[in-house]
Amino acid sequence: MIEALLGQVRNTALIVGVVALVGLILQKKSLSEIISGTTKTILGFMIFNIGSGAISGVVTNFSTLFNTGFGIQGVTTQVEVATSLALNTYGLEVALVFVLGFIFNLLVAKFTKFKAIFLTGQHFLYFACVLALVFISLGFSTPVVVIVGGLVLGICGAALPSLAQPFMNKITGSDDIAMGHFNLIGYTFAGYVGKLFAKENENKDSSNVKVPEFFKLFRDFVFSVAVFMVILFYVATIACVVNGQMEVVKAMSKNDLWYIFPLLQGIQFAAGMSVLIYGVRQFIAAITEAFVAISDKYIPNSVPAVDCPAVFPYAPTAVIIGFIGSLLGGFFGMYLMILFKSPVILIPAAGICFFSGGTSGVFGNAYGGWKGALLGSFLVGIALVVFPLVLYPAFANLGIADASFPNVDYNIVGAFLYKVIEFFQGLLG
Repeated sequence: MIEALLGQVRNTALIVGVVALVGLILQKKSLSEIISGTTKTILGFMIFNIGSGAISGVVTNFSTLFNTGFGIQGVTTQVEVATSLALNTYGLEVALVFVLGFIFNLLVAKFTKFKAIFLTGQHFLYFACVLALVFISLGFSTPVVVIVGGLVLGICGAALPSLAQPFMNKITGSDDIAMGHFNLIGYTFAGYVGKLFAKENENKDSSNVKVPEFFKLFRDFVFSVAVFMVILFYVATIACVVNGQMEVVKAMSKNDLWYIFPLLQGIQFAAGMSVLIYGVRQFIAAITEAFVAISDKYIPNSVPAVDCPAVFPYAPTAVIIGFIGSLLGGFFGMYLMILFKSPVILIPAAGICFFSGGTSGVFGNAYGGWKGALLGSFLVGIALVVFPLVLYPAFANLGIADASFPNVDYNIVGAFLYKVIEFFQGLLG
């Protein structure tokens, strides 16, 4: 009986459902709205698990093909995949860090000069995963993981947007919104890279650059993921064939023609990703709404920190330039890993390159035009695949080995905490 009860306590879908329930009650919603909101939250998390299950087998297949074909360990920098792996084992810790992070975000915004209320719930969840894994890997107990992880997450949610705010003001022309996407150190860096070209006045704006229509298709996240994964599967499959490992490909493709198998796997990955993201948005919506209602009522002068596509309309060409620059940077980062014989090769993900790279392009463009957009996003693209190498061994020891968390903030904050705490643990013996 006790073991069964503990099993339900660790049920992440139930935890987020309870959080949504409490939030809806605090908002004094009607009984029907409370029941509907709570049910949709639990349902959303279950949909997330279905999407996670759909892509986990595809990720395993890709890793097998890539590792067999090239003789190296290849890992995608797909944050959604890494999150689903973390939630499968450490769902309780991640969910509680996530919830406490929101609470601490409100408290920091209430009592300090950092007024951002981080509304991009899925990125709060991803960062909660990183922080929970960092503290778990260091051997801390669950209460410490939850409380300290939630505190760090809350501080970052309120404070990090202030780094990028001067560039947000330049981009949007107002101080009404902040950037709510945990690549803020990267975006700020891209903005300063753009300033290197600020004195060039002639034809500097990215709007003067003509971008091929094909690249505009990548604005559709599912399409970009499908195309990229199909290409990666074909590269890995052909590598296996060339290196005499045809039997591996045939065994994996089973009833499918081996040369059609990569196409089907890439599309299946994108389909699973679409389901997974729908589930994330579904269960986060009610929780975010509760915290927004609280901040509107009790935290004057707070600023909403919103997702990165909010800045895309201000410089749409810079978004495409940023995507291309970030993708090139990611491939250059792969080259560096191969050159220096890294034990694991991190592979850039199209979705990350589009959203994080595209936003870096907008920030670089703010002062530096297309040159700032291209160089800023290129350097951020390198960081997106190289920085996760620091935490990858610790996460791999916890079973998170088939994907990684790419965004810059996750890795700078997470690696700093990990290395500092590990140093002091070594001193204390």
